[in-house]
Amino acid sequence: MKTKIILSILFVTAIITSCKKSFLELAPVSNSNANNFYKTKSDFDLAVNNAYSTLYTMYGPTGLVSYCGELMSDNATLYTVAGSGSITVGDRWAFRDYTLNSANNVVNQLWSDSYVSLYNLNIVLEKITDAALDEGYKTQVTAEMRFLRGMYYFYMVQAWGDVPLVTKPITSGEAFTTGRTPKADVYNQVLEDLKYAADNLTAPDKVPAPGRASNAAALTLLGKVYLTMGNKSLAAQTLQQVYSSYNASTYDLLPEFGSLWGATLAQKNTKESIFEIQYKGGANNPSSTYWPAFAPFENFAITRFGGGMNQVTDDLYNEYEAGDKRRDTSFELGYFKGANWIAIKFQKKWKDANAPIVNAAESCNNNFMIMRYADVLLMLTEATGDVQYMNRVRARAGLPLYGTAGYPAAQYPTLDLAIEHERRMEFAMEFHRWFDLKRTGRAIPVLTAKGKLVNANKLLLPIPQFARDQNPDLGQNDGY
Repeated sequence: MKTKIILSILFVTAIITSCKKSFLELAPVSNSNANNFYKTKSDFDLAVNNAYSTLYTMYGPTGLVSYCGELMSDNATLYTVAGSGSITVGDRWAFRDYTLNSANNVVNQLWSDSYVSLYNLNIVLEKITDAALDEGYKTQVTAEMRFLRGMYYFYMVQAWGDVPLVTKPITSGEAFTTGRTPKADVYNQVLEDLKYAADNLTAPDKVPAPGRASNAAALTLLGKVYLTMGNKSLAAQTLQQVYSSYNASTYDLLPEFGSLWGATLAQKNTKESIFEIQYKGGANNPSSTYWPAFAPFENFAITRFGGGMNQVTDDLYNEYEAGDKRRDTSFELGYFKGANWIAIKFQKKWKDANAPIVNAAESCNNNFMIMRYADVLLMLTEATGDVQYMNRVRARAGLPLYGTAGYPAAQYPTLDLAIEHERRMEFAMEFHRWFDLKRTGRAIPVLTAKGKLVNANKLLLPIPQFARDQNPDLGQNDGY
């Protein structure tokens, strides 16, 4: 059995410790001087694990990709929801309602979390350059850190547009004078990072441990970046490398959609998973919190503590075709509170009914898939217009194939609309929807038709006021 990597949050984790510190100058919490720490392979192994632990923040149930990918889309809503520290219920509702402003505490937190995470990557990249270590090891670490950095900036530039592009740890003085970089230049850095990662990361069967990035993960993300930039030709070439280079023993759809979801070892790191965040339930472990966080806030019959985040909209639920196996696998319709049935839709993909209770909440054992093979297939149809890839996804769902008599062509009369529908059904609540709609230019017509008060300006988050107070040259996005 392969030894799992548990991406513990270690003592080199960076946090904001004082309002006097810039959002870019984020020093590590440690009594050791960083210059003395990064010496041995063990030091770097520790730092690499710490860098991977930033995935828990960026992709957590209340992280940047979740807020944008689902809550700002037509998939998710909020009813009663928990606040947290300085973050109020209103701060969270503002994402759903498109009423954000620069003082929103969630926006502040997401911005800070992003630059804290980047610090952890950039310091490893800086220190490994001159380390007296094996060159192959140094290249592997550099490629992994650049993969993560490319991924984070990819989502940051979609969320904020122009952002400060920081590719090394910088001083306080530098931070206060670092302005926003045009998004075209940020995308160029994303491409450079992901190309380097694709060229230098190992094949999937050679990664150091489950949860570490492979060249296939870098190629998959690079293909998505090309699609987002409107270059379908390069997207197709890149994604075909994943599709053609690995046989079904490495990557394939699992026979049943339901086999993807659960907390057992057999449901982790399967041949459908291309890049997956590793969790392990129980005390003193990094545990998955998606199931309780996305359960209704008042729901104490299903989970010990429901966070109320990303509740499922009727609009999403009702779009599933009759006979689609994915719908009932993905959602609960409600729960009993005593003898009373509470009708409210919420996800169950990350359900862990046997999770132990730690600090009054479930400590779940589910992993989270950032990229899976179904995404490669659907992106290939988007990039090439060839429906064979999408039809593999539909076949698993038990549905008529596109182009056959049974396909609901009246609802989805074009291939573009068919892909949009299929991606929504396949990846519901997996943080794709808003980014998909933005990529295809469909966000405004789709969301306004469903009552969202959205326009072109509101498809970007505001630059946080606290960051602008530190550096007025950051400016502000239009509309805020």
